[in-house]
Order: sequence, then structure tokens, then C-alpha cells
Amino acid sequence: MNPTISDTDNRTDGREHDRYPLSRTEPQTGGKRKAVDESARNATICVVGLGYVGLPLAVGFARADYRVIGYDVDESTVERLQAGIDTTGDLSDDAVRDGDISYTTSAGAIADAEYVIVAVPTPIDDRNGPNLEHVESAARTVGSKMTAGTTAILESTVYPGATREVFVPALEDASGMTAGEDFFVGYSPERATPGDEDRSVEDVVKVVSGQNEKVLEDIAQRYESVVDAGVHRAPSIEVAEASKVVENAQRDLNIAFVNELSVAFDQMDVDARDVLEAAGTKWNFHDYRPGLVGGHCIPVDPYFLAYRSSRDGFEPELLRRSRVVNESIPDHVAELTIGALNECHKTLCESRVLVLGLAYKPNVGDIRNSKVADVVDALTDYDVDVEGFDPLADDDDVRETFGLDVQERLSFDGIDAIVLATPHPEFEQFDLEAVANALAETPALIDVTGSIDEDVATDAGFVYRTL
Repeated sequence: MNPTISDTDNRTDGREHDRYPLSRTEPQTGGKRKAVDESARNATICVVGLGYVGLPLAVGFARADYRVIGYDVDESTVERLQAGIDTTGDLSDDAVRDGDISYTTSAGAIADAEYVIVAVPTPIDDRNGPNLEHVESAARTVGSKMTAGTTAILESTVYPGATREVFVPALEDASGMTAGEDFFVGYSPERATPGDEDRSVEDVVKVVSGQNEKVLEDIAQRYESVVDAGVHRAPSIEVAEASKVVENAQRDLNIAFVNELSVAFDQMDVDARDVLEAAGTKWNFHDYRPGLVGGHCIPVDPYFLAYRSSRDGFEPELLRRSRVVNESIPDHVAELTIGALNECHKTLCESRVLVLGLAYKPNVGDIRNSKVADVVDALTDYDVDVEGFDPLADDDDVRETFGLDVQERLSFDGIDAIVLATPHPEFEQFDLEAVANALAETPALIDVTGSIDEDVATDAGFVYRTL
């Protein structure tokens, strides 16, 4: 059995595909959502993995009048979706209920689909290497159920080459079929942005790729019927895979630069944000701001690219250095907090610090891979008593993940310092003067993202710090 994707594509469902080397596929970017003929909409699409990537995608295809199967191994997730409950917080219960979409834990339903889209997590392991066990497991499940002529599309973030090296062999082994002859493969990296109402599936240009030009065009047309922003046809699967990790590696590099500037200017007693504002008056200056780098993309994707590059003999020093810089910022936030407490003449072992916002970004309740947890750990190393509050996160999950006391109802009584780590919109309503009066005498405010005006904070009575 051939473990690679064949350039020869003889589809077994009656639709003929010619032979096209990957290098012959030209990149193209579409415009508005394109109409799809009714016969094409008769296709059934199965989305495997109904998390923050897969569920919006399934709903998007259902809105475009496709028959959709949503498959997930998590019974509680599927039960809630079957009850019409949005499990992501980014859609709505109506969106989950509407359209021709069924949610199931039965892998046998995969056999009913002409297109299977795999959107499962791809974390890093303890050594910061790619962990593709979910991709391989999902591919084996899909391969064991899919029928000849199926097109399997991977959306999970992977290193360049992983679709051919991991996804395809697992599909082939489980199905007993050969990619490019009996079934077909594409890759389209997810670009989900949880918590951003202006950037849903329909609003973000979709990069797509296929094993040859005919498969590419077939996949592109499916996505074009859903994505208003258009579709970019990548010339190869490897280009599409690389584009995803580069998107976030670039952001990691730029944030690392301003984070390093923030630490350097703090030593010089120069306001880093004032510096960035002044520098930003030049037309070609890119506006990045210092902060914690958490979540599922920016702190993860650079490791995928570094892994593949190192494996091929080139050590990407800048990529790895950026990771080191950004991973050091939680300790720096803790040091800023300790410095502010000292300025307020507080005894550290008797101080109480309240961390506001525990999720990895504003407007979401997801605490997985939140770097606020590292801030909490660093503060407890100083024997500071730390409490947390997040109006969007699940309190029990926070207690288990962060290992700290959680306020279920916000209280400032006896608090010596506030660390505003994740500025949810709910915190914008605070009357800072009233908050300061409710705190212990001479309170400190560590505003990690700089979301509060320093003059307003100091006028309210806070000793103010920011990155």
C-alpha cells in the first residue's frame, strides 16, 4: 500500500480527475461567497470534532443548505448539541438547532458523507514537540468507516508534511484503500477566532489545498459556498500547512519583540507604551503590544514549524528565542506585582492579591493554556495569598486547573493588589475610585494589557504598573 498521496486521481464515483502534479496548482484568492448548483448541495459533509473549530464549521455548512453530520467522541458534548445548546459560546442555540445537521457519537454515520472534515486538537507534548495522536486516531476512525470516493480534509494545525506523513497513512491503513485512487485528500487550516463576533467562519478568507488541481477545485467550491470572504487556493498541501503555522509564528515573533522592549524599558524607567505610541506615528510601523501569550495557537504553532525545520537540519533560533521571551512574561508580571506591593509598604506573606480575568483572552471563558495560571504560580512562590475571579470561566475548572481560591461573587474586601490579567468587557464598568476605596489602604493595580489609563488609575489612589 502506498503511504503517500498519489498524483494520479481516478475517482471511483463516476467523476473523472486528470493527473496534475502538485506544483502545477496556481494560488488564487476568491471574493464573495459563490453559488453552488443544487446537485452539489446534495452532498453530505461530516465534521469530525465539534469544538471551537469544528462546530462553527458544521453550522456554516448547514446554513449553506448542505446535509451535515457532526461527529464527536465526547458523549456530553453531543448530548448538549442534540438538545440545541451551543457548547462553544461563539454561536447561539438557534444556530446549533437550525439547518439539516445531526450530531452523533456513532462513527458509522461517517459512511454517509462524501466529504469528511477533521478538526481535532493538535497540542504539543512535554518536550514542545507536535502531538498528533488525535489526528491519527481520527484518521483511523474515518478510514474504517468511509466509502470509496470520499474526500477527507484535515483542518487541524500540523507541521508541513504531516498530512502526508500521518493523516494519509492512517486513512489508508484503516480503510484498505489508496489515497488518490480510492479516496481523495485535502488540507484547509482552521482560522477560528473564539470571542470575535466580527470574524466568524463566513468572514475570514479560507486557505484550501488538495492533492491535485481537480481535488483542489472540488474542495474550494465547497468552501466558497460557505465563506463570504473568499477562498485562497494554495499550490500544495505543504504550502497550506506551512501558512497556518507561519501566521501565528509571525505574531509570536512580533509580540516577543515588544515584550522584550517592555522589560528593557522598565529597567530604564521609560514607559514602553509611550515609546510604542510615538514609534507608531510612522506609516510603516506595525502596532503590536506587550502581553501574556496564551491560547491554542500563538504559543503552540511556532513549535510545529521549529520541529519540522530542525528535523530537516536547520535550527530556527529566532522562533525558539521568541518562545523563550514570551514564556518569561508571567514571571515578569509577578515581579511587577511584587514591586508594586513593596512600594505600597506591604508585607508579602501577609498580602492578598486578586487576579481578575483567568481566561487566555478577553470575551471567552476558555482557561486552557492560559498563561494567567503561570502568573498565579509565580506569585504564590513569593508566599502571596492569591485569589481569582473570572465572570466567564467555570469556577470548578479554575479551581482544578489553577489551584487557587476562586471568588464566585466579586469582593475587594481586604485585597492589597489587583492584577487585571484578562480585561473582559465586564471589567470596563468598574468605578476605579470606588474600587480603590474598597481595597486595603494604598492598593496596587497591575494592568497587564494596559487597558486602563494610568492617570485615571493613579488619581483613583492606585500604585499602577503595566507591561
